[in-house]
Amino acid sequence: MPYFIYRIDARPIRMLEKLEQHEAYRDASARVKQLRAGLDAGATATIKMIHAESELHAEDLLNEVRPPAPVLGDD
Repeated sequence: MPYFIYRIDARPIRMLEKLEQHEAYRDASARVKQLRAGLDAGATATIKMIHAESELHAEDLLNEVRPPAPVLGDD
C-alpha cells in the first residue's frame, strides 16, 4: 500500500490536495518533513501523510470525523 501526502487547507472549506505518492515510508516521511519546513508560520494549511489502499481511501480516511481522545486523569 502506498503512502499519500496531502495538503489540507481548512479555509473557507476543507480542501484536500494530493501532492505526492510514495511506496516507501522513509521516502514519504522525509518528503513530508521537507514540505512542513517550507510552510509559513501563519499558514492555514497542514501537510499530512496517510497509508491507504488508494487515493479515494486516503481521502475518506482524512475526511473521517473522529471522536476526541479521552483526557487521562479525568476519572
